[in-house]
Amino acid sequence: QVQLVESGGGLVQAGGSLKLSCAASGSIVSFKFKGWYRQAPGKQRELVAIISGESTNYADSVKGRFTLYRDNAKNTVYLQMNSLKSEDTAVYYCNAQIYSYISSVRQGDYWGQGTQVTVSS
Repeated sequence: QVQLVESGGGLVQAGGSLKLSCAASGSIVSFKFKGWYRQAPGKQRELVAIISGESTNYADSVKGRFTLYRDNAKNTVYLQMNSLKSEDTAVYYCNAQIYSYISSVRQGDYWGQGTQVTVSS
């Protein structure tokens, strides 16, 4: 089986930091991380950071505060979140393109279940 799981969320005070992880596991032959997204209550899902080629593009609201790191050998991507603000409160999702050597496993676009980030002021 193939899984894509986010972790690392939690409750933090404004100005604090969290490190999110997006990890793929299972019978994987190819893992290509696409981006981090978030959705706040009552709002549309928005892009946080996206991979385009060898570069990473960040939403204006998180530039200078969030940093994306990749560990390709572990099929894991991290999002270091610093100087957190109350407006960063949301469920954070990762998106990746995954292919398995097991033919019956769904191939292509995967979304994780999300991890809750709550920033108190």
